[in-house]
Amino acid sequence: MTAWFKRTEKGIQTATEQKKDTPKGLWYKSPTGKIVESEELAKNYYVSPEDDYHVRIGSKEYFEILFDNNKFQELDAKLTSKDPLKFEDTKKYSDRLKAAQKKTGLKDAVRTAVGKSLGKDLVVCCMDFSFIGGSMGSVVGEKIARGIDYSIKKGIPFMMISKSGGARMMEAALSLMQLAKTSAKLAQLAEAKIPYISLCTDPTTGGTTASYAMLGDINISEPGALIGFAGPRVVKEATGKDLPKDFQTAEFVLEHGFLDYISHRSELKKNINLYIDLIQNNAIRE
Repeated sequence: MTAWFKRTEKGIQTATEQKKDTPKGLWYKSPTGKIVESEELAKNYYVSPEDDYHVRIGSKEYFEILFDNNKFQELDAKLTSKDPLKFEDTKKYSDRLKAAQKKTGLKDAVRTAVGKSLGKDLVVCCMDFSFIGGSMGSVVGEKIARGIDYSIKKGIPFMMISKSGGARMMEAALSLMQLAKTSAKLAQLAEAKIPYISLCTDPTTGGTTASYAMLGDINISEPGALIGFAGPRVVKEATGKDLPKDFQTAEFVLEHGFLDYISHRSELKKNINLYIDLIQNNAIRE
């Protein structure tokens, strides 16, 4: 006897091994509850058209936005982290690195590329939060340093896109050394009179904020980005005071003088190159 709920018609009952998962990521729901089609979101610079919420994106998407026709050359693409301290918490650091590389398809938490942006060369270092929280380890510092060296050697403007939870605890003092290392390299860039644009995205915190993220000739951000050193909870506990409304948002930071400008993502490419032209006293590109 066949159960009444068992469908036997061809094309309706499918063997388990033949079943396909429903494609993921076809829709995106913003924190305000607005739902947008992923394809539409991509066309709109990964900004929700209904509430203007800037979705977190990575180096792949920023390179698409900034480089003409998405054409660029990646620099130092194969650099990977080691585990000199043999660090282990809930899992070995070496295993955590392998898992992050497999999950994200990235080698570490930053990618560096050079390409044309509005027709002129630009070096862009972009962090990826998906790789261990965008934490700043030795490879991140080294790739940023090498990116700056390339800018100095070729005389090309440098841009840093920060998106990080701070220093990578699994590398201890080696991670903290990257603050001084990258800051020293940026001093060399300034001596060479080459423009440096710093873009703070959501979130920019910890040692990243304490070093290269706030050292730009122009420091800019996207709307609503979290920017700070310690998190709000830690700050509240340390000061013993209630924090102001919108504390550590890009708008709050701009109002208190730590940012120069907030740029909508759709205007990012135009604004970045406008600042570079102004700094270098060149004709403004359209």
